[in-house]
Amino acid sequence: MISLGCPDRTGIVATIAGFLAELGGWIVEASYHTDPDTNWFFTRQEVRVDSLALTAEELRERFAPVAASLGERTEWRISDTGERQRVVILVSKAAHCLYDLLGRVAAGELDVEVSAVIGNHDGLAAVTQAHGIPFHHVRFPRAGTDEAARLAAFAEIRKIVDSHDPHAVVLARFMQVLPVELCAAWAGRAINIHHSFLPSFIGARPYHQAHVRGVKLVGATCHYVTAELDAGPIIEQDVIRVDHTDSIDDMVRKGRDIEKVVLARGLRSHLEDRVLMHGNRTVVF
Repeated sequence: MISLGCPDRTGIVATIAGFLAELGGWIVEASYHTDPDTNWFFTRQEVRVDSLALTAEELRERFAPVAASLGERTEWRISDTGERQRVVILVSKAAHCLYDLLGRVAAGELDVEVSAVIGNHDGLAAVTQAHGIPFHHVRFPRAGTDEAARLAAFAEIRKIVDSHDPHAVVLARFMQVLPVELCAAWAGRAINIHHSFLPSFIGARPYHQAHVRGVKLVGATCHYVTAELDAGPIIEQDVIRVDHTDSIDDMVRKGRDIEKVVLARGLRSHLEDRVLMHGNRTVVF
């Protein structure tokens, strides 16, 4: 898989296609997009591995000068879809996203290795361990009471996560704000999910606030984690309709349903290298 972004100009597609053709590369999926606002070109090329007499690392070495010829600002990566992706999941008390992801993995729908689940509460240990996955409980102090202890807890989480070198760190309703240094360390790998009521209904009991306002849509946003809370590049979004007959409990249930679907879609897009970022925007092929 070759993913690439660079300033747009004539001949980019021909250059990449010619490079692959010379190697005998059989392209099975090709996507292209140019953002007219930034004049930035995006492409994703999926190539049959059995058509190339090269390893992924050898292909990277051969492609590097080609990418350089497209401009010094060119951003690119080559990934091997035969390598099983590793995921670490962070959780708190809400179970719906974890249950959904573990169920998809168990069913073979998501062909990933969940290396570990880490929780700042221990209530989801049993379901995690039932799937044969290690669960790590890292205690956090009560909000606003002990900043040093909070940072120490995050240091412990970072040590566990980094020991697995995951392709994705999934915040499955993990109700702790990552420190700036962790946002930087896991940039482009840490994925979060939040409901659609932000920023309209900030703080506690957002569904109650939305119910009072009579909202007609409940949605969710899956995005990369950045230092700016809930404002990272968006990977996936969706909504479901609600109406005056829905109680607060109905809205919460529908909100959880859409969060599960959006998180799973966003994670799949990330693991399949379908997400190309430029600044705070994304192209998802």
